[in-house]
Amino acid sequence: MTASNKTASSTAGQGTQPEIVVVGSLHYDITVDAPDRPRKGETVTGRRWAPKFGGKGGNQAAAAQGQGVATAMVGAVGDDDFGRGLLAGLDRAGVDRAAVAILPGTGSGMSVAIFDDGGDYGAVIVSGANLAIEADQIPDARLGQARVLILQNEIPEAVNAAVARRARQLGLTTILNAAPARPFATDLPDHVDILVVNAIEAEMLGGGSVESLAQAATAAETLSARFGLVVVTAGGDGVAMAGASIDPVALPALPITVVSTHGAGDMFVGTFAARLARGDAPETALRAANAAAARLVSTPEHERAAL
Repeated sequence: MTASNKTASSTAGQGTQPEIVVVGSLHYDITVDAPDRPRKGETVTGRRWAPKFGGKGGNQAAAAQGQGVATAMVGAVGDDDFGRGLLAGLDRAGVDRAAVAILPGTGSGMSVAIFDDGGDYGAVIVSGANLAIEADQIPDARLGQARVLILQNEIPEAVNAAVARRARQLGLTTILNAAPARPFATDLPDHVDILVVNAIEAEMLGGGSVESLAQAATAAETLSARFGLVVVTAGGDGVAMAGASIDPVALPALPITVVSTHGAGDMFVGTFAARLARGDAPETALRAANAAAARLVSTPEHERAAL
């Protein structure tokens, strides 16, 4: 089945050349507030639940578009209520979804995330239609108009690698948010310009233990031997960046009260990419992304739409 006969029809964001293309996941999230996350075999009584637009790809596309940078999404949903909800979410965000496929007979991606009183969460995702994304859903003529490509690890690596190869040939800057972390089975690292990972992902990719800002800086430096530029986010400790073409940067976390960490990484990546697409230097983009993520985690879920 080709992309031409399975892509969605929408006017949202179309007619504008995208500066950012996001190839990635779309998940219909069910969020649950509870006093704590259940242990194995335990049942916890929650307080409330709510649906939410999600998936790392969708969230990062919405964050980039929210910075005023034209963004196009490449992904897949099922022909079901969750899929229609996800398409509506892209439309609300103003993201171009012409290259989002609608797959009959396939369930949309979804997740259940449980938030505890400490602001942390645990989640289970079901990939569904996200596993059926095809690398050629966006043609070269459209991809080549952009300046930045964003990828994550919630879709097959072979798709990421194929799109990254095309992006390299077309002159785009490719950002890989290697989340969730997994071993590389393709030549994807050879086509990545910027790697963005959190502390756990940095350690899993060989950057060493990250339990402080200094260790985040060391991990970024270590991983930059394989990737052109590396950003390591370390939660409440801050964020570090290193690469051959820049001076190392280590930014302490901003002083905030954490309400929920859910979505912080996606806000960071989308903002960082948007600022780079606008021509900001990497350190300037890093500071803007750090501030945007801090605003998000200090804002209650029901107020986040205003961000």
